[in-house]
Amino acid sequence: MFSLLLLNLEEYYFEQHTANHIINKGCRDERKFRGSLKICSKSIIFEPDDNIQPIIKIPLRDCISIKAPEDNEANNPFTRYVNLSCCIYVFNGRTEHLFQLDVAGKLGDVVQTLHQLYRASCLDKMGDQAAMITAILQSRLARTSFDKNRFQSISETLHMECKAEMVTPLVTNPGHVCVTDANLYFQPLNGYPKPVVQITLQNVRRIYKRRHGLMPLGLEVFCTENDLCSDIYLKFYNCQDRDELYFLIATYIENHITEHTAESYMLQWQRGHLSNYQYLLHLNNLADRSCNDLSQYPVFPWIIADYSSSVLDLTKPETFRDLSKPIGALNKERLDRLLTRYQEMPEPKFMYGSHYSSPGYVLFYLVRVAPEYMLCLQNGKFDHADRMFNSLAETWKNCLDGATDFKELIPEFYENDSSFLVNSLKLDLGKRQGGKMVEDVELPPWASGPDDFLQKSQEALESQYVSEHLHEWIDIIFGYKQKGSEAVAAHNVFHPLTYEGGVDLNSIMDPNEKVALLTQILEFGQTPKQLFTIPHPRRIIPKLKSLSRTSSHSVSITESPVSPNEESFEDLTEESITLAWNNIAKLKLDDQNCAIWGGGVSCIYIKQSFYLLFCPLFPDSTLKMFSKESKTIQRSVSFSNMALSSCLILPGDTTVISSSWDNHIYFYSVAFGRRQDILMGHDDAVSKICWRDGRLYSASWDSTVKVWHCVPGETLSNKKHHFELLAELEHDVSVNTINLNAANTMLASGTKEGTINVWDVTTAAVLHQLPCHSGTVFDAAFSPDSRHLLSTGEDCCFKVIDVQTGMLISSVTADEPQRCFRWDGNTILSGSQSGDLLIWDLLGGKVIERIKGHTGAVTSMWMNEQCNSVITGGEDKQIVFWKLQY
Repeated sequence: MFSLLLLNLEEYYFEQHTANHIINKGCRDERKFRGSLKICSKSIIFEPDDNIQPIIKIPLRDCISIKAPEDNEANNPFTRYVNLSCCIYVFNGRTEHLFQLDVAGKLGDVVQTLHQLYRASCLDKMGDQAAMITAILQSRLARTSFDKNRFQSISETLHMECKAEMVTPLVTNPGHVCVTDANLYFQPLNGYPKPVVQITLQNVRRIYKRRHGLMPLGLEVFCTENDLCSDIYLKFYNCQDRDELYFLIATYIENHITEHTAESYMLQWQRGHLSNYQYLLHLNNLADRSCNDLSQYPVFPWIIADYSSSVLDLTKPETFRDLSKPIGALNKERLDRLLTRYQEMPEPKFMYGSHYSSPGYVLFYLVRVAPEYMLCLQNGKFDHADRMFNSLAETWKNCLDGATDFKELIPEFYENDSSFLVNSLKLDLGKRQGGKMVEDVELPPWASGPDDFLQKSQEALESQYVSEHLHEWIDIIFGYKQKGSEAVAAHNVFHPLTYEGGVDLNSIMDPNEKVALLTQILEFGQTPKQLFTIPHPRRIIPKLKSLSRTSSHSVSITESPVSPNEESFEDLTEESITLAWNNIAKLKLDDQNCAIWGGGVSCIYIKQSFYLLFCPLFPDSTLKMFSKESKTIQRSVSFSNMALSSCLILPGDTTVISSSWDNHIYFYSVAFGRRQDILMGHDDAVSKICWRDGRLYSASWDSTVKVWHCVPGETLSNKKHHFELLAELEHDVSVNTINLNAANTMLASGTKEGTINVWDVTTAAVLHQLPCHSGTVFDAAFSPDSRHLLSTGEDCCFKVIDVQTGMLISSVTADEPQRCFRWDGNTILSGSQSGDLLIWDLLGGKVIERIKGHTGAVTSMWMNEQCNSVITGGEDKQIVFWKLQY
């Protein structure tokens, strides 16, 4: 049966004609076979209708002559012969092929096309051949267009049409792309394998720009969320067409799905919402790796290093490969030899003469299920039997010891289809030196069969050891150790041509040099696109007694494991918090508790259930104490003629602290109903205060955050508080908000110009400084496990920072500014500018519930420790009480 894999690499199939192949014309034993004559850029192929007869392929380069019938025959209107004399000799005699076309009127065009292609095939240099064939192809595409009769509906509106090629492994097929308001179409120039490929835009779930042949010309479309293989891969002839089509499809689907970045997938993986396998699959997709491009096939790591034991012990670190090193650096002796050669090598230097992923390596693993691809790649032959994929143990040993073998694995090793390990097609793959035929892949002793091998490989990939170390391998393959000085230090340097941007094909004018480079890359393989430029964060590993994977509440790895028969108070509290956040969308207005007063609210603080404090918005400058029981304001305390910014109650519930725009911090005795003390600690308005473990943290518009050791005065005397300045955290601009992590070891500050700073409280040193927002940072808070920091700002964005690395790993844009929030690491409850409470699925980047609350901006929010009670204050002069109702 005909396949595009019968063509040579970089060969095109142009057209086909129904015809008869006539053998021994005019002789007594004349035979005629009906079939399809296929005109290709470097050959002619005849496929008989009778499957018993072989397919005939005639390389144009081998032809002596291609001609139409003689003149006297040509004058006969019934003559429809094409006569080809080829350099195919049988017993010293020349073989002559004669084809009779069904449509006589096409004879002239067919012969003219064959003459053009024949002249191209006879050119000495591959580059010249490619240039002439490309010109012929472009001419044919220019004379044709997409057949609009192929539209699914006559009401469809055409948005764009252009020329492109559909990419499948080792093959590209030219044709026309068309996108309407409902569908994406591809119509092959040759009508193969079917007249038109149609994809409904409503079904599209993912779309990726691709680098194909070192050029940014590819586009891949997926109609599934997690599948390895796409629905169509297109290669365009210029970037403009590719980008325009991408924009049209992305614009259509943006209301249906959320576009994910490497950082957003990282956040999901860190918090256990993506498996290690799924995360690696997404990273491969984002790094231009595709099953349709064997030179950029998805790459997965060797995980297991033990292929000799009878039992696979996934609790022993020595069972696993060192994921912090590339394959070439795992064997020190081999690495020393490679480094010696590297140091003696002239520029450009590289450590490894082969890559960890190439078409040959991919087909090495898949030859038993995709033999036709190996035959296509290797000119109709399988590799030598001793070089085949015979044994897992042998392959791993060769990757450790071989002078030129540094290959990683492919995703199939961690999936459910074990057919690539079994010679179920009964292929003749040759005989090894010992006389043994190449059959199924020899498995390690700990695997009872192919399916068991894959099952144990999956368990290894998802094991705790790999989860703790996978980020190190990601740094090497997709991250900051891929290029530059870090790559040199990690012994991870490959040939410059394999890297994105390693060569500019547009600058190469010589077509022969260009073809040589492309051929070299196709055979050698390509390094993935670099996704991360700073160290990749580790995965968050839950404690032994972990919650369900569906839980939205994260567990800190610093917490101690508990006995299976014990359940501590902390566990019960944690489970109640998890339950609350899983049901946060059921937050309901408590009609019995709603305070209305004469101004907006800038801060809410509640210590005991019977009263709360709040600071009014400017111009009111009084601290209010509100009784929940009587629903009235019990006290109104005036400290200054300027607005108060925040308030809190010290442990013991006897002293209230409030900060003011007048640069001061005020201390108020609840018991005696009077101002106790004043801290004049800043040169501009104090914007936020926090109290932890006997320390006061104050943020100010004077561009500082100050840390004070505060010894309270005696309650029953007039003794003043004693303040000692412990640290001063300098900023470049005004600080608008601060927050501390649960362990009180880190402080986050947000400025009026959108910068987020993360500070080590113990050393007063800045750990990270990131320009996250354009405009004022309204609020910032650490996740309960202190792994991530969430901020919101004037620019309507939520930003998530990985605290360990300082990497900005997620950005979610809202329709309006979100002024304040609470979150559990996965779900956000925010107060919006319009007054609604919004519940966000941070990992999905979308609003899952909108709750009507205030008629003006929600400016402050308080949540109790159990996370089942919320109080909000707003510009609408209301304080609203909320309760979870399960």
